[in-house]
Amino acid sequence: MWEYTDIVKEHFLNPKNVGEMKDASCVGEVGSIACGDALKLFLKIEDGIIRDASFQTFGCASAIASSSALTELVKGKTVDEAMKITNKDIAAALGGLPKEKMHCSVMGQEALEAAIKSWRGEAVGTSEHSEGEIVCECFGVTDEQILHAVRENDLKTIEDVTYYTKAGGGCAKCHEKIEALIAQARGEASPAPAPTPAKRLTNLQRMKLIEEVLEKEIRPRLQLDGGDIELADIDGLTVVVNLRGRCTGCPASQATVQGTVQGILREKVDPEIVVREA
Repeated sequence: MWEYTDIVKEHFLNPKNVGEMKDASCVGEVGSIACGDALKLFLKIEDGIIRDASFQTFGCASAIASSSALTELVKGKTVDEAMKITNKDIAAALGGLPKEKMHCSVMGQEALEAAIKSWRGEAVGTSEHSEGEIVCECFGVTDEQILHAVRENDLKTIEDVTYYTKAGGGCAKCHEKIEALIAQARGEASPAPAPTPAKRLTNLQRMKLIEEVLEKEIRPRLQLDGGDIELADIDGLTVVVNLRGRCTGCPASQATVQGTVQGILREKVDPEIVVREA
């Protein structure tokens, strides 16, 4: 289970400023329900000052807490002051977030920027992704989002980028692009491409490795958020699974199966593995 501060728990259990604002001056919308997190931020601005803020969030406890804290942070600030708020400010207002959940604070910052850009009449990306070219297809994350997160938070590894943006947490096909973006943002030379495996596994070796990865890596990850998974069948490179716990019937179940589960198995076992739900 994640280690949450008392402030995070309070904002999650008793969130502030929840709901649609009918007379909002502008709206910032980021994320996607299909990818597991989405935030819609409403701001009421008068004379350049944010008089009120509210939100609607689909996501985990950290997403709700981050959104709630953000609305409290922006109220009473000028638009220019609000634009200086970073994801680190949101996390700090919550007394900190687990590193695996920092992407929730980033989502809050992106929603704030989108809302203010809309109020200023500037171009804004769609509700599902920001400006830029999509790098991570699994979670709809763009190169601009990754570059901004790396520069803002001094990120150094693909794992860091995943914690802050979710990019790279699915099929892993974007890992090479993420490494190049990290190098670009940090002014470093791009790393050499990873060598391809020299030898394929036998059917028996592959089956045993699939079972081991499911048990030791994928199940514990899903169990952290109340979900679970069990292996139903293996047919060559096709893996059939059953989702359990909170994963059962979840709107993001396909992203979990084809993103997280399939991505990890492709990375750890075979890049051609296909995972489907029974």
